[in-house]
Amino acid sequence: MYAIISDGSHQYRVEEGMTLEVQRKDLTEDQKTIDFDRVLVVGDIEGGVKIGAPTVEGAVVTASIVRELKADKIIVQKFRRRKGYAVKQGHRQKHLQIKVQTITH
Repeated sequence: MYAIISDGSHQYRVEEGMTLEVQRKDLTEDQKTIDFDRVLVVGDIEGGVKIGAPTVEGAVVTASIVRELKADKIIVQKFRRRKGYAVKQGHRQKHLQIKVQTITH
């Protein structure tokens, strides 16, 4: 069974037991699971495909949080020639690594 979920501005194709990285969310410290209720498509070999308009009613993907991590560093440089102006700045985006537990529809 698989599902396509919408999270922020991204869409992910997920299956049970799959691990993936999503954008970091504001969570409480004791929260261990995340529910994704914006499920666009649910598919199964035997049951066929259910396509939502825009989401599938009653479909929920439950995932557990594995860890919080940071992406590779991106260097941002600003420079104006002949003006003596140069700025160098780095940025690391935060992500959550999650493992999909169940897909219910």
